[in-house]
Amino acid sequence: MKEEVIRVVVIEDDPMVQEINTQFIERVAGYQVVGVAGNGAEGVRLVGELSPDLVVMDVFMPVQDGLKALAQLRVNNEAVDVIVITAAKDKPTIQAMLRNGAVDYIIKPFQFERIRQSLESYRQYRLQLGQGGFASQEEVDRLLFRKTSEPAGRAGDAARETEALPKGLHAVTLDQIARQLAEESQSLSAEEVAERVGIARVTARRYLDYLVKVGQVRLDVSYGGIGRPTNRYMRVHKS
Repeated sequence: MKEEVIRVVVIEDDPMVQEINTQFIERVAGYQVVGVAGNGAEGVRLVGELSPDLVVMDVFMPVQDGLKALAQLRVNNEAVDVIVITAAKDKPTIQAMLRNGAVDYIIKPFQFERIRQSLESYRQYRLQLGQGGFASQEEVDRLLFRKTSEPAGRAGDAARETEALPKGLHAVTLDQIARQLAEESQSLSAEEVAERVGIARVTARRYLDYLVKVGQVRLDVSYGGIGRPTNRYMRVHKS
């Protein structure tokens, strides 16, 4: 099944930051920036025209700041989620943006890894809500608090190990990789895992090595063909 493309509008007044944010967002598989606005008023208009899934918004902007722009989006009943990326770190501003429904709040300066984590978490959030039907309390808790320590199914065994994850590893990505392996009937290489999950091969290798270390994945070495042997990974299914 083809992966959903999450359409994003960036609202940011600094042209250089616009470019950085756009590049960072589109480095994450499954995301596309469909519009860029230089202030809140322009951003609200653009959201009305383009109907994106997600807005990535600054707070400090001319004409209309992020606080007013987000409030206006809610008045307009726009069915869009918002991630805030801003230098504003005073608690009243943070509280105001969260009260108006921001799903994440990232303080400048930030690294790519932080926004990647946010976008992967948001994609998981959309997948969980888009399945229809009813939700259990456990599922609601995971949605509200981004909990991945007790997901349903066999993939959850790996996520239960995430309370003490090594630095640089994130529960959401670990859970995605574990789930991907759990769905496969045969072993995968790090490159194949990276392609399916939408991350770099070297990143996939780090998560796979961790899963092998904690006993959730089995490492097999394939010597077929000419050249270096290939490491392949298979989910360990516990009875």
